[in-house]
Amino acid sequence: MPLSPIISRYILPVVLKLLYASLRISITPEPLPFSDKGAIIAFWHGKMITGWILAKTLSSAKKISAVVSLSEDGRTLADTLERLGFSLIRGSSSKGGDEVKQTMQEALQNGNIVVLTPDGPRGPVNQFKYGTLRLASNNHYPIVFAEISYAKRWTLKSWDQFEIPKPFSKTSVKLHLLQLPEFNNENALQLYTKQLSDRLSHA
Repeated sequence: MPLSPIISRYILPVVLKLLYASLRISITPEPLPFSDKGAIIAFWHGKMITGWILAKTLSSAKKISAVVSLSEDGRTLADTLERLGFSLIRGSSSKGGDEVKQTMQEALQNGNIVVLTPDGPRGPVNQFKYGTLRLASNNHYPIVFAEISYAKRWTLKSWDQFEIPKPFSKTSVKLHLLQLPEFNNENALQLYTKQLSDRLSHA
């Protein structure tokens, strides 16, 4: 059930910032400043409690956009992220896909950061969507994938195995810089997507 706008706009952003500030976060390798070229930051849907604010922290000097679905749950997330300073790109691979890709392309061409959960909004869990990788490959945009793990957490019985870190938990972030190759055909893209998803599926 989606949250009240009062909660999603005014309470949840504060709670998330307080929780994030309490975490003892270590990041490897040390993040480098982003170039003038646009880039994509990604993390699994189940890690978004930390992922969104982490992405904002990593790209503090750049304009940042979040890809959020058009569902009711997406509306709750959109309210929260807007209050956290994100511009919004609303849609998903199943709804408004072409418009989402066009808006992402415009943001990236302007040198902005686009943040997304590549297995969202409905899975399969920990599996990249072809469209994200195709866009990055065709235009030579780097993807920074954040591997996030908590020493102490609660795990929900949801499709994405959603994790809530316990306050003050040690949190490890490993950044993977993905420079995608060019794909000669759709089969090559699909094979790469599967291999990449398998490699990062426990990240």
